Amino acid sequence: MTESLIIVESPTKVKTIRKFLGPHCEILATKGHIKDLPKSKLGIDIENGFTPIYRILENRKKIIEEIRKAAEKCETIYLAPDPDREGEAIAWHIAEEIKDKGKPIRRVLFNDLTRNTVLESIAHPRELDINKYEAQQT
Repeated sequence: MTESLIIVESPTKVKTIRKFLGPHCEILATKGHIKDLPKSKLGIDIENGFTPIYRILENRKKIIEEIRKAAEKCETIYLAPDPDREGEAIAWHIAEEIKDKGKPIRRVLFNDLTRNTVLESIAHPRELDINKYEAQQT
């Protein structure tokens, strides 16, 4: 069993982070957003407080499947998209897709890609930030 699954936004970060954390971690990239509001419909649920209705992007379905499979094989999941409100939205959308796996899901922030920052962030994860997520939706 893989000890940790780390999900980043950019594929260019995967190799660097893998170098810092070694083989006991699986690292995958979303390549940006995995969900968006549908183009063909209004994209909000008017009857339920104008709640956004996100759909998985067609070109991200394979990535989501890879993430779901990897989530089954790990002990802990670390969501590490960029440390901004867009990254927080990506983290929330990933969490929605894997929460049924029953694994701990933690948020980590890499303000830079140095060994120390990555190791410190993994050692001190936080919960997802609902305020940043909601700010992204407005």
